[in-house]
Amino acid sequence: MNDVEKAQQEIIEEFAFFDNWMDRYQYLIDLGRRLPDLPESARSEENKIRGCQSQVWLVAERDGELLNFRAISDAAIVSGLIAILLRIYSGKKPADIVATPAKFVGALQLEQHLSLTRSNGLAAMLQAIQRYAADALQAA
Repeated sequence: MNDVEKAQQEIIEEFAFFDNWMDRYQYLIDLGRRLPDLPESARSEENKIRGCQSQVWLVAERDGELLNFRAISDAAIVSGLIAILLRIYSGKKPADIVATPAKFVGALQLEQHLSLTRSNGLAAMLQAIQRYAADALQAA
């Protein structure tokens, strides 16, 4: 099991503690509130994720063999989704990111419990993370 798989499993186990989706939504919002701020200089058109109804900015940076992500949104639940994505993918090897399917989406039943626009935004963020990782692999 690689680090991305381990991080996904930890998230799945955390969400299993909640009995209903209202509690899960609140947990998502709480996770999003803990995101570090992203400087205005990083909130550029170049870093903006297309396909999200709310505004989302995602920055990827290489740190040796690892890929680090920073991101922020102007929406509470989307910020929580970002917090999950950062826990799963930030500080991980690009090869592990590319090789590991996003099983947490189905395990948490996110597509069934998020609005269509939020599901599309989550898919757009996942695609961007995968693209950054693939680009990092190609550059190596």
